[in-house]
Amino acid sequence: MIEHLDGAVIPTGFDVPVEPLRRAAHYTGEPGCIAEARSFAAHFVDQLRNEWCARIGERASGEVMLVVSELITNADRHSNGPYILELEGTDQSVTVCVYDSSDALPLRFPKDPERVGRHGLEIVHALAAEVTAERVPVGKRVRALLTFGA
Repeated sequence: MIEHLDGAVIPTGFDVPVEPLRRAAHYTGEPGCIAEARSFAAHFVDQLRNEWCARIGERASGEVMLVVSELITNADRHSNGPYILELEGTDQSVTVCVYDSSDALPLRFPKDPERVGRHGLEIVHALAAEVTAERVPVGKRVRALLTFGA
């Protein structure tokens, strides 16, 4: 922001862009990793509330946890190696990225209330404003963007 005072331009310092909060964690696939990832995400949301003054309600917080659970569960079940959870957030949104060693892109099945299981990506798509999956040199990255009001 720039203020003009009697023809003088005075920078106020508020126009400096602020970097999003970013955190990442590595998981081996050992039992308990999904719970650890949820805990990591809960701590991240708390940091956004405290450091960014983000108004993230319990519902939005729960949606972040659910997306983390679904994407980490998919990585755990469908890759043969470790996986990485990367979170990026501001007061407007949280991006959840999961990298794993499998280059097979995830399949989103059509809605079928009689199907048992395999609803993970359907849930992620219902909660996220945007979902992408792409191959990367070490496997794939699945990214979900969740938005909320400030």
